[in-house]
Amino acid sequence: MAYHFFAYMNRMKYIRRWGLMRNTKIENDMEHVFQTAMIAHAIALLGNNRYERHYDAEHIAVLGMYHDASEVITGDLPTPIKHNNPAIKKEYHKLESIAQKRLLTMLPADIMPDYEPLIEPDEATEEWRIVKAADKISAYIKCMEERSAGNREFLQAEETTLAAIRKIDLPEVQDFMDEFVPGFAMSLDEISRT
Repeated sequence: MAYHFFAYMNRMKYIRRWGLMRNTKIENDMEHVFQTAMIAHAIALLGNNRYERHYDAEHIAVLGMYHDASEVITGDLPTPIKHNNPAIKKEYHKLESIAQKRLLTMLPADIMPDYEPLIEPDEATEEWRIVKAADKISAYIKCMEERSAGNREFLQAEETTLAAIRKIDLPEVQDFMDEFVPGFAMSLDEISRT
């Protein structure tokens, strides 16, 4: 029997992000989840090494890889639509749940239980909180890149996203912001200097 889970996951590269905004560079879900996974992994390692946390950094990275998996079915609904109307937000969450369940049916029964906590994560965990922080940082980086390219379309999103990140009360998140994010505003020559 053939299973189509990974064929669907491969289609993340066709899901455009920031659909209502003018972009100087189009970003797709596959690029975004990879960046989110890397950032989440780093935040977990910072927490473990600096703040005596006991995060499973590799599990958190994999959660990051799949955090937008349902969008291969639902598409990426722009934030102003998804979050500014409670009724739409509630219905979108229902749609996400349906899409998550459908994706799980595309896996063989023997490995489906391994993917279930990745596709339908427990959103009350510290691990998920780190992934969501990394998701916001990835969005902030996109805003910075657009501003650096002269696109003023992302200025408000950049301010709002930065304010939301600064409210996250995890020092490992703030460390990542302070130590790694400034490099994203630099040129290749600047980051290549030792």
